[in-house]
Amino acid sequence: MIRFLFFIVSGLFLLSFSCVSQQSKTEVETIVPAAERTEVYIPMLKDKKVGLLVNHSSLVGQTHLLDTLLSMGVHVQKIFAPEHGFRGEHDAGELVESDTDKRTGLPIVSLYGSNKKASPEQLADLDIVIFDIQDVGVRFYTYISSMHYMMEACAQSSVKMMVLDRPNPNGDYFDGPILKKEYTSFVGMHPIPVVHGLTIGELALMINGQGWLDKGIKCDLQVIEMENWNHGLKYSLPVKPSPNLPNYISLRLYPSLCFFEASNVSVGRGTYFPFQVIGYPDPTAGDFSFTPVSIEGMSKHPKQQDKKCYGMDLREEAEDHRFTLSYFISFYKKFGHEESFGLNTRWFNLLAGDGQVLKDIQAGLSETQIKQKWQKELALYAKLRDKYLLYPSGLLSDR
Repeated sequence: MIRFLFFIVSGLFLLSFSCVSQQSKTEVETIVPAAERTEVYIPMLKDKKVGLLVNHSSLVGQTHLLDTLLSMGVHVQKIFAPEHGFRGEHDAGELVESDTDKRTGLPIVSLYGSNKKASPEQLADLDIVIFDIQDVGVRFYTYISSMHYMMEACAQSSVKMMVLDRPNPNGDYFDGPILKKEYTSFVGMHPIPVVHGLTIGELALMINGQGWLDKGIKCDLQVIEMENWNHGLKYSLPVKPSPNLPNYISLRLYPSLCFFEASNVSVGRGTYFPFQVIGYPDPTAGDFSFTPVSIEGMSKHPKQQDKKCYGMDLREEAEDHRFTLSYFISFYKKFGHEESFGLNTRWFNLLAGDGQVLKDIQAGLSETQIKQKWQKELALYAKLRDKYLLYPSGLLSDR
């Protein structure tokens, strides 16, 4: 009987210890974005005149970074707004006007309107600019272009720049063609693959370290790191980073589906499941159907508006989905030679960062054959990327 009670008590103790250990492990592994590490960076802002390059994703818990800083006595002077605006309410490509924040009275300077780079005059009253925006790890997502131009402007005006790092939901791999210099544009400014596998902070360090700013100028850059994140961790964003990337699967599909933006094929803009479906107004495109409509705050004038589109529903795709050309190749084989397909060659090449990809698709090469051409450059990029990683890759071999 005594032995029986001993085993019962021992079992309860071990179960209790296991639960406590598991709870501690969960607490320890909670991902902490840099913006929430105020104890690290607030002291650096003492007596500084601060500018913010932020949007709706710049949160400290449930509170906007701007409100957090003001409540802690930081002297914020102005706000800079990227594509989609300070509140994230503008359509893709829609110009953003400079404005005044109604809550605080601070000026909002648009970096997606008449100019995409802050002028010396706009930086003249600042000591430091903080960049805190949720990125998605894809070369043609323009927040990284806005960061590049701000780094350059700060360097040219002797203003310090601080990047508050956040997880990359596509940070567990890299793939796609490396951008060629002749295809440099606002949707591709750096010789990196379509999916670059870096956090916004790691990319900032690469841009600075590789001399990619104008004339190789160096930015006085400070990256505040996250806690408890690695490149192998899934990260579901607490807020959608832009109007048409509403959930995790859309973020994973975005690198593959964005090439359709250079055609008349719909990727679901004008629905509540954008970048999760593919459709074309032809019943032979697929059994699934949807009709894009104007949706305020998401897509005012979507492609194929009010037309029934047929195609593919990708919402049940595996969450570890990775970059592929297979969807575009499939639709191109069916409709690419039709005038109504509306292929914009220049736009496709800018998104791809390479003029050869489309030529290979048009020549009938398979995805495997096309991807094989990138492998040597990707191997070199892998070595370059390793130099700037701030966080483990998450692979078992690295633990």
